[in-house]
Amino acid sequence: MSKTMEPDLESPLRAHAGSARQEWKHPSDHWLRGFVLDNRASLGTLAVFIVMMAVFMVANPTVFTTWYLYSSVLTTLPVALFVVVPLVFVVTCGEIDLSFPATMGFASWVFALVVQAGYDPFLGIAAALVTGMLLGFLVGSLVVYGGLSSLIATLGMNFLLRGLIQIINEGKSMSLTSLSNSWAYKIFSSQVYGIPVQIFWAIAFVVLSAMLYNRHRFGAQVRVVGDNPDSAQQMGIDVKRVRVKVFVFVGIGAAIAGTFSVMINFTWWPTAGDGYLLPVLASVFVGGTPTWGGIGTVVGGAIGAVTVSFIQTGVVAAGLSGFYVQFFNGLIIILSLLGHKWNQARYR
Repeated sequence: MSKTMEPDLESPLRAHAGSARQEWKHPSDHWLRGFVLDNRASLGTLAVFIVMMAVFMVANPTVFTTWYLYSSVLTTLPVALFVVVPLVFVVTCGEIDLSFPATMGFASWVFALVVQAGYDPFLGIAAALVTGMLLGFLVGSLVVYGGLSSLIATLGMNFLLRGLIQIINEGKSMSLTSLSNSWAYKIFSSQVYGIPVQIFWAIAFVVLSAMLYNRHRFGAQVRVVGDNPDSAQQMGIDVKRVRVKVFVFVGIGAAIAGTFSVMINFTWWPTAGDGYLLPVLASVFVGGTPTWGGIGTVVGGAIGAVTVSFIQTGVVAAGLSGFYVQFFNGLIIILSLLGHKWNQARYR
């Protein structure tokens, strides 16, 4: 038999070796596609923000190319960020907290009392943080160990704490002008090259919280508990402790937010925190954290807070009256939620 008719026994082996070297990869294995898939909620929120800012800039380019506008937003934005980020943990855990406005007011009240008594503002900050932790633990205990609905229990605590503040203070505010000369103000609420310092603290808080949520065991436990508490219990996770911890985290964030609000205004008001309830909740959901629990995004929540913060400024700067603010708030929230619904990989 001629060599041309002999079977080539080495070719299949060479072909197999070549296929082994060229291993098949899923399209999502590409780093860019994988990044987009892992962060689709945050990127969707960012897209909404970019489109919104483009519309505002076209409507009034003079205002939106001026640094003073952004400086004013960056001054108050950190207050919202300190509360939005912990709420992402709570919603991911399958709960809700509506008591954070009163916690902001109560903790900032403690801070104002310490400063007004002549003590160092750093001691007031520590007292406010302890107060926020205790209030968060109280709220979490009512929900977890008391077996109450988080919606009803936290709403009741919001009214109770706010009423207690009003009863004791009789609606009177506190002026804290001495804060302007303190090191606490210079470190936490001054300006560097025209940029409010508090925005850097807020960014650091967001970054650390994102690492806690995505890279730490506590974040993994929060997601598992929110997804399926029974499975989490069988895995050895103390479900009740995790649920209490997320409420304590909200208390800490609310205390920081309340303290920063006092240092920004040099005044404590009995209604401190009241105006943040709906905008903060809107920021969490606009950011891509769904209501069913188990999944969420800290970075998306932060971008949602930025988006909501610019709505009122943008609407007024565009030449519309303040009556349009609530309309555009609702419009952007609904459009964002619809976009996330089409973008999410899972539904309930």
